[in-house]
Amino acid sequence: MNYCGVGADKAIGRDIVDAHYKACLYAGIGIPGVNGVVMPGQWEFQVGPVEGISAGDQVWVARYLLERITEISGVNVSFDPKPVPGDWNGAGAHCNYSTKSMRKDGGLTVIKKGIEKLQVKHKEHIAAYGEGNECRLTGKHEIADINTFSWGVANRGASVRVGRDTDKEGKGYFEDRRPASNMDPYVVTSMIAETTILG
Repeated sequence: MNYCGVGADKAIGRDIVDAHYKACLYAGIGIPGVNGVVMPGQWEFQVGPVEGISAGDQVWVARYLLERITEISGVNVSFDPKPVPGDWNGAGAHCNYSTKSMRKDGGLTVIKKGIEKLQVKHKEHIAAYGEGNECRLTGKHEIADINTFSWGVANRGASVRVGRDTDKEGKGYFEDRRPASNMDPYVVTSMIAETTILG
């Protein structure tokens, strides 16, 4: 598998990923990690934890840095949610999210209420979660179907996933797995916050 492999024939583009990681650190981006994904040459990076609008700022700058580094390397980067048609995973921008009340004792109850609110506004969120996302949200390849909202503990095939640690500790965060890799981070983060806090 490409995401578990080493060597030039498996870890395609690692030099670019490493350069991007270092550039983000130098620029002050909160980038806790990078990793290879299922498709050859497909990589992901994480930004955070950050508060509020800073999430959008940091994703936007991290994308810019990646564009510049790939330009210098003579490689094109794609943020298309389904860059290669066929039996391959798509590319998402999963959003881990919590509020102060979700991280306190009893927070799992708050998380579940937030998830219920996300379910009610599923179609609105999908419409704003990235262009071409319908090609990715097929119900296959560890992702939910675009037409059906679902959630579960440690369920990588759900729309929203609650981690095992969060479930065990009764507090923490959840992961919205629906946003596409080309999503607007300001739109997505504001929608999640507005829906879960204001309803």
